[in-house]
Parts: sequence; C-alpha cells; structure tokens
Amino acid sequence: MLIDPNTIGEGELSEEEEIYKENILDHFKHPRNTGVLEDCTIQHRELNPLCGDQIELFVCLDEQKTCRNVRFCGKGCAISQASVSMLTDAVKNKNVEELKSITREDILAMLGIPVGVVRMKCALLSLKTLHKGIEQWEKKHEQKTCH
Repeated sequence: MLIDPNTIGEGELSEEEEIYKENILDHFKHPRNTGVLEDCTIQHRELNPLCGDQIELFVCLDEQKTCRNVRFCGKGCAISQASVSMLTDAVKNKNVEELKSITREDILAMLGIPVGVVRMKCALLSLKTLHKGIEQWEKKHEQKTCH
C-alpha cells in the first residue's frame, strides 16, 4: 500500500509535527506488537464503517489485572494503524483502571499532529477497541463473580 505522506495531518505542519508525521509513518510501515494472542483475557474487534479501517486487539492481563502482553491485527489507513501500534506500546504494564483512563487527548498527543474531523474516527479506533474490549470483559467477569 502506497502512502502519500502529504495526506497525514491537516494543513501546514510545524517542524515538530513533521517529526511526529515520520513517527506515524514508521509505526504504519513497521507496526509494533502485531499478531494474535491465544488465551488472552480481552479480545475485541472494531470496524470504522466509513473508511473500512479494522482493528482486533488482544490483551493478556495477569492476576493483578495488569497488561502483561498485547497484540493487534488490523488494516486501514496510516493514522488508524499507527495509532493502535502506539497504543499497544503504551498499555504494557498498566492496570485495567489505567487502561480505562486513557483518553482521546492521550491518543492525539501520541500522534502529535493535528487530526481533522474526517480522520478523527481513524485516530480513535484503537482507543474505542480497547475501551469496548475492557467493557465486555468487565461485564463477563462481573457475571462470573455474581453467581
């Protein structure tokens, strides 16, 4: 897939934003933490129907509910795939409460470039996948402890 580096970010970029743009391209071309985890604690898939971006996230929690391993599979634009690659690096060794407290501002800060309205869903698909996965896991976990 060919990426036009000029389509990443909105408008003129500062020198610092240009460096972030290079980081985004690096995460897109060489994503971190890719693959499937068998026997993971959390597995969730999300799709952005507007553009077709897809992310499936696999999170392994230990007994203290801390992320010990994380992987993802996905396809889509440079923004969505770089976002999930960066997020998987950021969540390691964080507990569930810390994972739940990651915000859209945190994701946008990781990306480091202005993201327009059209690309916002791409940028935040990784966070949506993580939070929805945790939500489903908590509901399932809650049901098991209530019986």
